[in-house]
Formats: sequence, C-alpha cells, structure tokens
Amino acid sequence: MRRSDDVIETARGILRAERSRLAGLLGDHELLLVGGSSVPGALTKGDVDLHLRIPPAAFAETVEILRGVYRVVLPHIWQPTLATFEADAPLPTGVAVTPAGSEHDLRFTRTWQRLAADPALLRAYNDLKLAAQSDPEEYERRKSAFFDTLAAPNQ
Repeated sequence: MRRSDDVIETARGILRAERSRLAGLLGDHELLLVGGSSVPGALTKGDVDLHLRIPPAAFAETVEILRGVYRVVLPHIWQPTLATFEADAPLPTGVAVTPAGSEHDLRFTRTWQRLAADPALLRAYNDLKLAAQSDPEEYERRKSAFFDTLAAPNQ
C-alpha cells in the first residue's frame, strides 16, 4: 500500500498516452483517471484505473474495437453497461468502459469526485483499505458497500 502522491504523475502520464492511443480509434468518448491513484492523499496498490465513458449507442462497437487494443480482464463481471480491459503501461492499468449516464458510469464518476472533494470520506476510504488489506475478500466486500453508499444519489 502506498500514497497516491507517489504514483499520481505516472498515472497522469498513462492517462495522456491512452488518450492519444484512443483518439484515432474511437468516436465521441471521454477517458478519465479514477481510482486511488487519481486522488491526492489516497492509499493505492500502485495501480491505475481509467474510466472510458462513451455514448450508449456506441457501447457494443467500442467494446469490440477495444478487444483489439487491450487485454480483456474479469469477463465474469461484465454487464450490459460495463466491460473491463488491461492496458500495457508503466504501472498496472485497468480500463473500465461504460455508457455515459449508466449506473456503472455514475458509480465511477460520482464516487471518485466525492472522495476527492471530502477529506473525511478520503480518510474513511484509507482506513477501510488499511483495516482489510490482509483479507482480500473482506476488503472487496467492505469496499463495495462503501462505494454503494458513495454512489447513492441522495448522498
């Protein structure tokens, strides 16, 4: 576990490189840096999470294009509004693809915006990571519940 401050510049460089890579391949899209490496002061495993937002009508076509660009990862978690890939980069880098406005899109955007804007939420996130780091299954369970709360529209 390390502070995002140690990797954030590398993560931003990866974001720039992937934006350049996708610029000529995709139509309308937005690629964002999310995850622990995107928020100053957050704890991270040192990996990079990118979120590719695309128009809903372009989701299936975009996923097919990305199969030729990235490695498919975690296909068992794919949903009608979520596909996940891995990019070759200086740090382990995941790319989550969602249609703009979908539940998964809002979860990625809203949660990381809230964590970046609220020091108390960031502390709670860091505490969660530290408390459950020795038990990956427990960590994933707690993290999922934490993000469910953050993503709720009334929060």
